[in-house]
Amino acid sequence: MPDIKALLAKATPRERTVKVMLDGETAGEIERLEADLLTVSEDWQPSDLAEQHPGRDLAARIAELREKARKSEAEFRFRYIGDEAYSSLLAEHPSTDNNQAFDSESFPRALIAASCVDPVMSEADARDLFKVINQGQIQTLFDAAWDVHNSASLVPFSLAASALLAAAVGGEK
Repeated sequence: MPDIKALLAKATPRERTVKVMLDGETAGEIERLEADLLTVSEDWQPSDLAEQHPGRDLAARIAELREKARKSEAEFRFRYIGDEAYSSLLAEHPSTDNNQAFDSESFPRALIAASCVDPVMSEADARDLFKVINQGQIQTLFDAAWDVHNSASLVPFSLAASALLAAAVGGEK
């Protein structure tokens, strides 16, 4: 039976990395072009077999913008800050609502700032970031920060990896 010192020597804090697209203008342009493509596709009737679908240029532009959007993604890596630091952070941001464990306005920003190790940021930096990213992106960051502190799963499960491995094993038979 291993002793606690041996186990502690192997232990590392939980980490998680998420990506957030920072180019909101490009995201909006993609959405607009996709709506245009849908409209053109619903209404278009070719007058002859040689006529090119008018949505083809829109689709090409959407593909270009998607690549631009992917390049604007930034990775945020979160790490568990430890039990005492996490408890202190919760205590610094108490809820005024008895049904919540923390203040839903200040705690997410504080947890993200405290546990994001790459890029390192202060609460003021997180506040500035929250001014330019949307609520869904803020939630993505908070979910990652929350997960490294509260997730009980030992090994993250990847459906995509499992499916690929199952297909590879199935193909070898």
